[in-house]
Amino acid sequence: MDFHPKNLPILKTYVLKDEKDASDAVKDMVKLGFENRKEGFKVLMPKESRIAKRIGYTVTTGVTQGLRQKNEIRDIKYWTYHHDKDHFAIVLISSNTLAELGF
Repeated sequence: MDFHPKNLPILKTYVLKDEKDASDAVKDMVKLGFENRKEGFKVLMPKESRIAKRIGYTVTTGVTQGLRQKNEIRDIKYWTYHHDKDHFAIVLISSNTLAELGF
């Protein structure tokens, strides 16, 4: 079976324009949580390299930090890929969920 992160089930997709949007999305993802979910989260961000790097860093480190503060499992897998001509995407999902889905 060929694997691509776009094939994973997604609970919620966030379309972000800047770091402020990224911080808000991180808060929402941490609030919703990754445990006991059969889906992950998708973040779409502009293809402008500087903005995408900042958003990606804010999302990946923010989710880890937020889960640590809630004393939840931080074993989250994520992939970054070209979503379309205007967006990069990050898909985040619990590694337990990923194993249950057979990926």
